[in-house]
Amino acid sequence: MTQRPFKQVDVFTDTAYLGNPLGVVLDGSGLSTEAMQRFTDWTNLSECTFLLPPTDEGRAAGADYRVRIFCPGRELPFAGHPTLGSCHAWLQAGGQPHAGQHVVQECGVGLVRIRRDGARMAFAAPPLRRSGPLDETDVALIARGLGLAREDIVAHAWCENGPPWRGVMLRSAEQVLAVRPDASVLAGMEIGLVAPQPAGSDTAFELRAFFQSHQSLTEDPVTGSLNAAVAQWLIGAGLAPPNYVASQGTAMGRRGRVNVDRDADGNIWIGGDCITCIEGEVSL
Repeated sequence: MTQRPFKQVDVFTDTAYLGNPLGVVLDGSGLSTEAMQRFTDWTNLSECTFLLPPTDEGRAAGADYRVRIFCPGRELPFAGHPTLGSCHAWLQAGGQPHAGQHVVQECGVGLVRIRRDGARMAFAAPPLRRSGPLDETDVALIARGLGLAREDIVAHAWCENGPPWRGVMLRSAEQVLAVRPDASVLAGMEIGLVAPQPAGSDTAFELRAFFQSHQSLTEDPVTGSLNAAVAQWLIGAGLAPPNYVASQGTAMGRRGRVNVDRDADGNIWIGGDCITCIEGEVSL
């Protein structure tokens, strides 16, 4: 056992305990995959990350650090709130990026750029690995699993950028918040729900995310990977403006806020605030 620096960070919120928590082990060197997975499962958090030096290939391409991302039961090639939370923890621990304002993270999907705007950070949405409409059989199954009529789903698409999200758009944020998914019907699926907020709201869309964890369906409080993929889908399809703020976590008593911004070059940035809530050491 070695004492390793550790932080627990709340992501996509400017108020502690209203976002999505993340455990960050700041020195994952020498740990096996099994040890990383065991610790993640023990924390009962939606994700934990382990920071490492870049690979030789990553360093040559400009990576500042490497991160391995775990959720209960498995490792992920990419996830959004672990990207921002890990970067926040790395900077807070004294990390210095090589490229000025941008931090370059190496992870399972390759290199991810992270920009800083004061206390807020944003990552460049990685390319979609799979896009386009879902199969109609999937759409009908999702509607049944959500307790909805098929016509309540007004748009749908693959939103896979690491996690294989199936994105479905409902008519209203009220509908999204009222959903009570049937885990037995949706087994094996990762579902992202989105719908427009009513006029006059301080956010443009409400999102919810459901994913498989230890053979059960779990809701994620605020999900960067889903917001990144949904933004690419909605903006590309003309269903959303190029810049907006999304809300997530409302159904769980959270207040997640995700800032979406498409720059002049067409890159989509997914941003949010981070707050460190716990710091110390863990024995691993």
